[in-house]
Amino acid sequence: MSISKCDILIHGGGPVGLACAAWILQKHPEAKLILLDRNPIHDEDLASADSRGIALSHGSKILLNTINAWPKDFAEIHRVHVSQAGRFGRALMTREELNQDALGHIVRYRDIHLALRQALKAMQATSGNFIWQHLSNGDDGDTISAKCIVHAEGGLFKKQDWVESGRDYGQSALVGLVEVENAAPHQAWERFTSEGPLAILPSHYGSNILNLVWCGSPTSSQHRLQLHNEDFLRELQKEFGSRIGRILKIQDRRLYELGLNYRKVIAKDNEVWIGNAAQTLHPVAGQGLNLGLRDAFLLSEKLVDTFSRQPKDQSPSELQNALQSYAQSRKADRTTTIGLTDFMARVFTSNLAPIVVARGLALSALQWLPPVKTALARQMMFGRR
Repeated sequence: MSISKCDILIHGGGPVGLACAAWILQKHPEAKLILLDRNPIHDEDLASADSRGIALSHGSKILLNTINAWPKDFAEIHRVHVSQAGRFGRALMTREELNQDALGHIVRYRDIHLALRQALKAMQATSGNFIWQHLSNGDDGDTISAKCIVHAEGGLFKKQDWVESGRDYGQSALVGLVEVENAAPHQAWERFTSEGPLAILPSHYGSNILNLVWCGSPTSSQHRLQLHNEDFLRELQKEFGSRIGRILKIQDRRLYELGLNYRKVIAKDNEVWIGNAAQTLHPVAGQGLNLGLRDAFLLSEKLVDTFSRQPKDQSPSELQNALQSYAQSRKADRTTTIGLTDFMARVFTSNLAPIVVARGLALSALQWLPPVKTALARQMMFGRR
């Protein structure tokens, strides 16, 4: 059995693994890099893949534009309205307050995936040492010897082959597309209910076709999944209220289990974990993929700095120092984003009277204390620096 050798081995051909490979090759086209990908070879085979609407921050757009991987189809968020069902307290964030073109963007997962695949394919022609290996069932790439192993396998909560630290929120997310009569363009709504957050977000299909993310208990979510369309719309309208307008249609309903899973150690010896292989978050603040892209970008800088040197200047200790430096540089952003997401997922589902009052006051304070609102919005858009 022949052994392939490389400097960098990336496990995982999802958006985070693809982005990491692209940023490495952009800065160091001669990199001896192998990407292991379980997805189909041909893009056409992914055309009907995961169509979930994913929130990408303005910071992620800036990063993806550096490798020409920003999808052509997307919807901008100009305003975010946050409230809690049946309780006082609300907050409104606008792009004008932050002097930005948009607060964020909603893109289909498959469009992000395909845009990154196409960007990486464009780099292959000038990257002679790059191998993009598509794995078949049962193949795990164990015939490859690498100086550095990057784990970017990702995966969804409860479908990952690792569990270290975190919690099961006892929630599922029902996602789909809804049609709303006379919807305000570029408006995102997040409403906290007794079972979890309920979000209605823009889509590139038009101002009246919106992405739905409805979090609730597994039992309630399964019940909603099986309802006839008319009954489902009636329940959704009752839960959301009339502020958004009349909800007319629902399509493409699917369920995902929700929880927090994260590694305390993201770099050990010559291995490093990024994206969902390092942390899986609740979608309440739409931070999962954004955090993963920041992981990939900053790791690529450390690896390029290490492997672009002459071979005589490379050593296992140099690599380990680079990976430890990477882990330290990600500590503040990871800790803040994981903590904020976990806090929001838990505190906004509690029905204890003191907490209900406190979160209403917090939302009101957010509205009337612009510096606090700006700081929170910038964390969501760019991460902790």
